[in-house]
Amino acid sequence: MFRFHKPLDIITLFHKASSPASVRLATALRQASAAASETSTLDQASDHTAQSEASRRPEFKLEITETPPTADQLRTILDYVGKQRVGSIVKGASDEQDALRKYKENVENLQRPVVVDWNNGKAAAGENESEILKMLNDLPR
Repeated sequence: MFRFHKPLDIITLFHKASSPASVRLATALRQASAAASETSTLDQASDHTAQSEASRRPEFKLEITETPPTADQLRTILDYVGKQRVGSIVKGASDEQDALRKYKENVENLQRPVVVDWNNGKAAAGENESEILKMLNDLPR
């Protein structure tokens, strides 16, 4: 009997290269992605605990883009964060309509970096690295 493998979760970083927080987060995400896909072989003379299936973070596909999200992507991201956290995605926004209006006026109102887990409906903005790493750890295996 065979089983189908689960496709990799897609994690997107809406990046801003001029932002130190975004650069740090991009580095952390690249390291997490590389660590998740690392495997060890039995002939290596080292401790394999970090690579064991029980402690290893699930693999994911990392996309880093400096292109701002489309209006449809932004709507989806705002749905993921919920009404109370709309202002964490778009500066000064009080609700989804306000966020879309402010974003349309100036895409720089987007609080980059923004990390989105499209498969599991989660998003986080800013440099809260612990929240983003928790998002990665919560990926289904």
